[in-house]
Amino acid sequence: MALSRSARLGALATAAASFLVVAASAAPTPGAPGIGDSYFPLLGNGGFDARHYALDVAYNPDTDRLDGRTTLTARATQTLSSFDLDLQKLEVTRVEVNGRPADFTRDGDELHITPKAVVRKGHDFRVAVTYGGVPEPLNGPIIFGSDYGWMKTPDGVFVACEPNAASTWFPSSDHPSDKATYDIRIKAPKGLTGVSNGRLVSTYDKGGSTYTHWRESRPMATYLATATIGKFDVRTGRTPSGIPIYVAIDPVLANSNTVDVYAVTAAATDYWSQVFGPYPFEETGAIVDDMPAAGFSLEVQSKPAYSAVRSETTIVHELAHQWFGDSVSVERWKDIWLNEGFASYAQWLWAEHQGTRSAHDSFLAAYNARPADSPFWQITVADPQRDTMFASAVYQRGAMTLQALRERIGDKAFFRLLPAWTELHRYGNANTAQFIALAEKVSGQKLGDLFKKWLYTTGRPAL
Repeated sequence: MALSRSARLGALATAAASFLVVAASAAPTPGAPGIGDSYFPLLGNGGFDARHYALDVAYNPDTDRLDGRTTLTARATQTLSSFDLDLQKLEVTRVEVNGRPADFTRDGDELHITPKAVVRKGHDFRVAVTYGGVPEPLNGPIIFGSDYGWMKTPDGVFVACEPNAASTWFPSSDHPSDKATYDIRIKAPKGLTGVSNGRLVSTYDKGGSTYTHWRESRPMATYLATATIGKFDVRTGRTPSGIPIYVAIDPVLANSNTVDVYAVTAAATDYWSQVFGPYPFEETGAIVDDMPAAGFSLEVQSKPAYSAVRSETTIVHELAHQWFGDSVSVERWKDIWLNEGFASYAQWLWAEHQGTRSAHDSFLAAYNARPADSPFWQITVADPQRDTMFASAVYQRGAMTLQALRERIGDKAFFRLLPAWTELHRYGNANTAQFIALAEKVSGQKLGDLFKKWLYTTGRPAL
């Protein structure tokens, strides 16, 4: 079929316009300096998806100096003229993109990188950052007034980074929505042990140093990464169901009779695997360090970190996080109740499992312990605000929400819902609206009123 001259001209014009649109859409642009989280707007970075971190760190406890090289493999989600990484205070000496030196500047906690050649959308690229200095822990109201991040101990360092302190010790896209796999290599003075995430690949002594290589092959949020270093008594084995276990305890604390960390870790990992679905990682365990100044524990992926010997309920709480927080991570920090409310409710389930108190009685005890005029009831659990994101209401009222849900939909539906949730979002991110939608789907009920009452409304709900 032949076209007239005017039709041919029209077709050419259309083609040219289409080419310009495509060309414009592919024009290189800078990646955003943050993902726009309402609590931490500059955490994370736009323009790429982190895929794998290779962390090489060397630590000298005598000077507290860290020297590191981080190699990040990422995939561009737009054609990049430049992009950012998050890094707090440490000095950067060299940056390479795809093996070529790249220009870089600093703006607060942002490391702004301009490669020699643009990075095309959909292409993988590799950025290597060489850096060093004395990492500084963070402080403030968020973690109960405690220091957090990279914290010096009498014999090394305790590393626990929720929510925004991973970038105090390695350059990263420091937001839980940008997960990646990890290889973490730690150099420390001989006689000290470096403990990290996943499975131990190798350890050896050379000269006056000990080198350890850990590999986390499952996607992990940055705040869950650790490179805790010190003197540890290490016990390895398998849980009764066969899951590998690695427990490192500071010898200063080894004779504590408070709790058998190894036994409780093994038992709780196996029990939660029955209740929440298959254990999501290659290894379970614990890091128990002599760091009482920290005053908290953290659900470090594959082996929670405890700043001292903690109670059985703390251990079962942190292990429940391996499903709720680590495997299924928050989409934004305002969804933090999906981590803490679930792990707190797990403590009630553990007591029920042990036959010491039903979850219903734990619910009533928590509810009745706080009068109606208590500030506890003035936190909006579904959006608790940055400085109160770890307020007790996020934990306890979050747990109450789950017990209220259980009593509304019944045990059969409730205990189908929990493993369905962890399976649906395994190794990914999720939000509160998605949990509500799944609860309604599994139960066949409309539940908006229940969640509005417990998560989105302040004041003490009527029972």
